[in-house]
Amino acid sequence: MQPDALRALVDRHEISELSVRYMRGLDRLDLDLLKSVYHDDATDDRGFYTGSGHGLCELAVQLLASHLANHHMLGQMAIDIEGDVAFGEIYFQAYHRIIQDGLEMDFMVMGRYADRYERRGGVWKIAHRSELNDTCWQQPASDDWFKATPQALRGARGADDLTSQRERLRTL
Repeated sequence: MQPDALRALVDRHEISELSVRYMRGLDRLDLDLLKSVYHDDATDDRGFYTGSGHGLCELAVQLLASHLANHHMLGQMAIDIEGDVAFGEIYFQAYHRIIQDGLEMDFMVMGRYADRYERRGGVWKIAHRSELNDTCWQQPASDDWFKATPQALRGARGADDLTSQRERLRTL
């Protein structure tokens, strides 16, 4: 493998890991993890929010904390690298269990992130992210399976989630 090809492979991996950590930060409500994917002077634009990347992280954790559950999933990633700058189109699906008018509702968003990444001091981070929402819908919650199967393992946030319990996982 050519050195340039190896460098491009490593760069793409490091850049894609930013979105992986971002989604984990959202689902676990981990503000420090969320902020770690943005440069300190990064910007973010959602239409309903335009400002700093770190400010978006704070807003996201505040908004998602009122949800009963969240599940963010990544799709295909197109990443084009131009030296120390790269551009990405990252597909996502976001599930939110919310309470609306006293009823549990499932709210889904599908879209893409339009990103600019910059490598500074040898480290790739997001310099700008825009969220493009392609479709969304909500409907009454319909997961009767959990009611019929209460012993099923469930995800949680932060330290309560099994993925945050390494020592416990070592012994299972």
